[in-house]
Amino acid sequence: MKVWIDQDLCTGDGLCEEIAPAVFTLLDDGLSYVKEGTKVFNLTGSDGLARVPDDHDDAVREAAEECPGECIFIEE
Repeated sequence: MKVWIDQDLCTGDGLCEEIAPAVFTLLDDGLSYVKEGTKVFNLTGSDGLARVPDDHDDAVREAAEECPGECIFIEE
């Protein structure tokens, strides 16, 4: 599974980071981004796809469902 965030839709409330902190991070600009380990992806679309560790699939799906901005996109 891979995931990316459309920062244009992000509300910056940080729910995704609370639900799956290993995959999402809130940066100083107040928006959420995806990450792989310590690498943060700040590009949108396929250029910003991060691989989700297998044991975090459910948390990423929950974060996408709970996101008020509907800005989290998952590719299986």
